[in-house]
Amino acid sequence: MNPMVRNVAIYVILTLVTCGLFGLYWMLVLNDDSLAAANEPGTSGVTVVLLNLVTCGIYGIYWAYQLGQRIDRINSRYGRYTDNSGILYLLLDIFGLSIVVCAVAQNELNQYYAGFRPNGY
Repeated sequence: MNPMVRNVAIYVILTLVTCGLFGLYWMLVLNDDSLAAANEPGTSGVTVVLLNLVTCGIYGIYWAYQLGQRIDRINSRYGRYTDNSGILYLLLDIFGLSIVVCAVAQNELNQYYAGFRPNGY
């Protein structure tokens, strides 16, 4: 899958209209895009979605934390220090706001893929 800038508003609307089914696809591409941006090995998006379904969302809580940690590592490479995104994503997911986790993480990845480089990096 090619990482790309994705429209957060459209993805949120599609997730709401499909009662969360599109959110599973969003989780898949968000996972794969973040792994590509971080240039790290990791669990594939398909596996993440399957584990989330099999564990009735428990794996999704762990995934949200790991995603936040990965976003922090991506941002730190370019001087955008976003500490504790993992904790933020974890708390949001625990309180049932996984769509917010995806939206915030997608926004961070959009900035990365759009070429955000502070100080000319």
